[in-house]
Amino acid sequence: FTSSPFERTLPNLAVDGADLNPVLQDFGLIIHPPMLYMGYVGMVVPFAFCMAALWEGRLDAAWTRWSRPWALAAWGFLTIGIALGSWWAYYELGWGGWWFWDPVENASFMPWLVGLALLHSLAVTEKRGVFKAWTIMLAIFAFALSLLGTFLVRSGVLTSVHSFAADPTRGLVILAILGIIIGSGLLMFAVRGWRLTVESQYQLISRESFLVINNAIILIATLVVLLGTLYPIIADAFSLGQVSVGPPYFNALFVPLTWLLLIAMGMGSNIRWKQDKRPLLGVGIAIAASSIVLAAIIAYFTSPSAMFNIGVTLAVSFWVLLWMIVDFRDKTKNAPNFFKGLRQLRLSYWGQQTAHIGVLVAVIGIAFTSSLSIERDVAMGIGDTVNVQGYDFEVTEFFEIKGSNFDATQAQVVVSKDGREVAKLTPEKRTYIISTMPTTEAAIDPSLMRDVYVALGEPIADGSNQWALRIYVKPLIRWIWLGAIIMALGGLISMLDKRYRIKKIKAPLLVTGSLATYGVNEVAIEQAISVSTMSTLKEK
Repeated sequence: FTSSPFERTLPNLAVDGADLNPVLQDFGLIIHPPMLYMGYVGMVVPFAFCMAALWEGRLDAAWTRWSRPWALAAWGFLTIGIALGSWWAYYELGWGGWWFWDPVENASFMPWLVGLALLHSLAVTEKRGVFKAWTIMLAIFAFALSLLGTFLVRSGVLTSVHSFAADPTRGLVILAILGIIIGSGLLMFAVRGWRLTVESQYQLISRESFLVINNAIILIATLVVLLGTLYPIIADAFSLGQVSVGPPYFNALFVPLTWLLLIAMGMGSNIRWKQDKRPLLGVGIAIAASSIVLAAIIAYFTSPSAMFNIGVTLAVSFWVLLWMIVDFRDKTKNAPNFFKGLRQLRLSYWGQQTAHIGVLVAVIGIAFTSSLSIERDVAMGIGDTVNVQGYDFEVTEFFEIKGSNFDATQAQVVVSKDGREVAKLTPEKRTYIISTMPTTEAAIDPSLMRDVYVALGEPIADGSNQWALRIYVKPLIRWIWLGAIIMALGGLISMLDKRYRIKKIKAPLLVTGSLATYGVNEVAIEQAISVSTMSTLKEK
């Protein structure tokens, strides 16, 4: 009701309306927004469960066990949604980037980060009965940041390349909803939170401690993103002028935090609950030394100039991977054989390991792409050749083509290496007929190890046969989206764990009345039964 499309059209209807923004006329945009909004909306379920638990005063394992699969689903949808948006921007916008730290990108990234912390905190609360207050606060803030993301996207308070349909009035409505829901949640926590008590203790060397470190790093990273995103609004409110916070700020702070998170993640997944008395110092030193040596060798032969960034990233990645191998060995060493050892592991374990591998794949892809990408801006005409990173690019022809709703100039670029043709790319410069808006359609030769990317710019001069071309060679960029897919797959595998399944059981025929007469089976949920039993025992 705040954004009626009829206000601008009635009573005088246009003969022909404006078409959809050209950059949105893409298949990826059919999938990307629904995935994101399923993630945003999905965060309401853990929020609702924690509110119900506070209201009823039953802060046992029930609400965590009910919340976790929903949190996994919401986080998985956010992962796919963010990855799809990154992939779309990469191939559709023509600038060769996959992440720009744009306010709207950050708006989806923050609930993803807090959702990640929530997943780990739910696991501890369910398993050990600790961190109850922390888990409830994470559930509240995960949903709060989802609403904040909607507000930032649709209100127009921040300048963004995603500002396709900003409406300040609608933004105020969303802000009011945000204030009411989150305010009521925090009020509920303040009134009922005194019921939260720690039911078990843990030592410094324990999985609980490492998960605290894990959550702390994730929350610091979220605050870094939140501050960088909202600082322009704060500066404007206090008349500090127009301020823009860009990639240098985010990269300088986020990269070391990612390294610290991977270090904590590696050892934390191998440590036992409550207290670990095993002599792990020697194992840790051996793993650290092996990781550093392997990383240094690979980084040196890959690119000595970018050895630090790639070397540190590979070292912490090998650190995590080797700890995962040690953890797998410890969990299966008592099995009669290898295959029985595999079968005795829960799906939640496989989901966790799969998601962690996805994180490693994505982080390695980011490190290599950020450090080793090559970009060249060139002016080329028919017959011209340029060499970029060992690849020869030759423009063989220009075409004028006509699409269903656009006109375009298309270049044919032959890519070869060592005298052998690798690809024939056809980048385009389009002009859409109704909006007269020009767009760039990049041409990409994809592979798992590298992408060759060509974007067609503008003619160098009127009547000239030369055009501006932008050429990229991007190593391992596909690993970023592959890692996101693996992470989402890990979340799906964890959701399939039998602890979270609804189970149909036969009720004993002791009931009276019509149900017993007709022999109707009761439908119960395994979690509810176990929690109800636990609660009854506690009351006794």
